[in-house]
Amino acid sequence: MTMKLRLPGRPEELTVPALLARNAAEHGALPALSWREGDGWTTLDWTEVRRKVAVLASGYAALGIERGEHVLIMMGNRPEHWLTDLALVHLGAVPVTVYGTSAPEQIAHIARHSRARIAVLEGAGELARWEPLLADAQVPLERLVVAEAAEAGPHRTYGSLHASGARTHRPEAFEKAWRETRPEDPLTVVYTSGTTGDPKGVRLTHRNIMLQAVRIDGRTDLPEHAEHICYLPFAHIAERILGIYLPLLRAAHVRLVADPAAVGAAVRELHPVQFFGVPRVWEKLAASVRAVLAQLPAAQRESIEAANDLARARAGHRERGERIPAALEASYARAKEQVLDPLLGLAGLDRLVWTASATAPMPIDVVRFWAGWGITIMDAWGLTETSGVCTINSPDGFRLGSVGRPIEGLELRLAEDGEILTRGETVFAGYLRPDGSVESAHDAEGWFPTGDVGRLDEDGFLWLTDRKKELIITSNGKNVSPALVENTVKEHPLIGQALVHGDGRSYLVALLVLDGEVAPAWAAARGIEAGPLAGLAEHPAVREEIAAAVAAANARLNRTEQIKRYRLLTEEWGPASGELTPSLKLRRRVVREKYGPLIEALYEDPHGEPRAAPAP
Repeated sequence: MTMKLRLPGRPEELTVPALLARNAAEHGALPALSWREGDGWTTLDWTEVRRKVAVLASGYAALGIERGEHVLIMMGNRPEHWLTDLALVHLGAVPVTVYGTSAPEQIAHIARHSRARIAVLEGAGELARWEPLLADAQVPLERLVVAEAAEAGPHRTYGSLHASGARTHRPEAFEKAWRETRPEDPLTVVYTSGTTGDPKGVRLTHRNIMLQAVRIDGRTDLPEHAEHICYLPFAHIAERILGIYLPLLRAAHVRLVADPAAVGAAVRELHPVQFFGVPRVWEKLAASVRAVLAQLPAAQRESIEAANDLARARAGHRERGERIPAALEASYARAKEQVLDPLLGLAGLDRLVWTASATAPMPIDVVRFWAGWGITIMDAWGLTETSGVCTINSPDGFRLGSVGRPIEGLELRLAEDGEILTRGETVFAGYLRPDGSVESAHDAEGWFPTGDVGRLDEDGFLWLTDRKKELIITSNGKNVSPALVENTVKEHPLIGQALVHGDGRSYLVALLVLDGEVAPAWAAARGIEAGPLAGLAEHPAVREEIAAAVAAANARLNRTEQIKRYRLLTEEWGPASGELTPSLKLRRRVVREKYGPLIEALYEDPHGEPRAAPAP
C-alpha cells in the first residue's frame, strides 16, 4: 500500500518547493489541508494551497524578507502557521517555530540568537511576551505580524499581509525564487525544547529533511493520500516531519487540530488509518480505556481479555517473523470483528493500520496493552539533530519494546559507555551560532554523540536504556537507569507519572503521581467516593494499593534499582506547570528543584517505611 508517487528528482536532490509544485500539477484536486471552522471542516486542495503560498510569499517579500533570513513563528496548529511556513521556504527564508509555552526569557534568547527581524504570532496571548523585545537593543526584532486581526493592535495583520501579497504577486518572480533553492540550503531551524539549559538551534537542510521523509515513507505501509491528524507543536521535529514534509512527499491530507486536548474528539470523528503519539499520549489513551473497562460487567471484561490474549499471541508470531497458525488467525479475526473493533470504534481507533511513537522510551506495558487490541505501536527513536527518526520498527520487522532498526543511509555505533553514536546524510551539520555560522557537533570521523544510552541485539534492533546525562550514580558507584525504574513502577495503572532520585545517595526515592483518569474510576469501582486527586491520595485503600504497586515493582528490580521511600503527589505534571517539555518529556531538573524539600525529607529517616502521604 505504500505510495509510490513520481518524485521531481532524485531523493537527495529534492526540495520542499519542488514537491509542492508537483502536488499542484499532478494531484491538484486532492485535499491537502483542513481545519475546524465552527461545526465543520474547511479544506484546501493542493492547487489552492500553492496559490495561497504564492500570494503569501509575495506579502512576506514586501516586508523585506530575504533569502537565508530567519523568521520566527508562534502560532498553534492553524492554517496561517502551515501556509506561512511554506511561503517563507519558497522565498528561501528559514522558518523557526517557537513553542507556545515558552517563557519570556526563552523567547528573548531565541530572538537574539536567531537574529530574526520579524515574528508571526497568533494573537493577544503572545503579544505580552513579544512586544517588550521590540524595544530591547540586544534583540534585532523589528516587526510583529498577528494572525488574529482583532487582537493585532498597532501591528501588521496576517490578513493585510495576504492582501498586500495578492496586489503585488508576480508569478514569474515566485517561480524564479523557489527554483533558486538548493538541497543544501537551510529549510528550518528547530530550537530544542531543552530539559536543561538554553535551547540550541538545530539547522536542518532540505536534503536532511527530504531524505528523512523518503526513508520513513519506505518503512511504512499506508494507503495512498492517507490523512494525518496534526496536533503536536510545529516546534517539535516530529510534527514538522509528519505534519508538513511527509504530507508534501505523499500528497497526503493534513487535518489541523488547534487544541491538543481536542485530539481525542478528532480521532473519534475521523477514524484515521494512521496516528502518531508521544509515549505520554499513548499512556493517557490506555488509561482512558482501562477506566472504561473497569466499569464493565465481569462477563464482558472476561470476553475482552480473551480477545486481548488472542491479539497478543498473534502479535508475538509477527514479532518473531513466524507464520501465524490458521486457527489463531481465524479466532483473532472473529474476536477483532465481534469484540475489539466495536469498542475501538467508539474511540475512533478501529481503522488504524499504522501507529507510532517516539521522543522517549515507551513503557513496555503500554506497548503490550495496545498489542492486545490489535494495535502494534511502531516505536521509533531519533533527535532533532538527526532530522527526526534514526531507527524505526516497521510491519516487516519489529520488536516490541525496542525502537527498531536504523533507516537507510544511517549508521549507528555504541561507545564504550553505551552512548549511541550516529552519522549519515540525515544528521545535521551542527548547532547554529549567533553570527549565523554553524558549530560542528561531530568527532573527526563524523560521528554525532546522541546522549542516549542503549544496546543493539543480534538482529540489529536498538533498545534504549537511558539518557547519558540522566543516569543515576549512587554513593556506592552503581549506575541506575531512572527511566527503567520509573517505567516499571508506572506499569500499575494508578500511577500516571514518576520521578526517581538518588544521584550520590545510598538508595533511591521516588515522587509518584496518581493518574487523573484511572484513579477516580478505580476508586468508584471499589465504592470509594471519587473526589479530587488530593482526597484520593489520602484514602487508605489507595495508599495501600500504591504501596503494593511499589513492592511489586521492586520485586522485579535489583537491589540498587529498588525504591526505598516515595511520596505520592496530588497534581499531574504538565508543560504549563513546567515539569514536562512541550513534547511531554520529563524535566528532571525542574521537578527536583520544585519538590526539593519533599525529596530531602525522604532521606531524613533512612530506616522509616515508604509512605504515600500526599504532598502539601
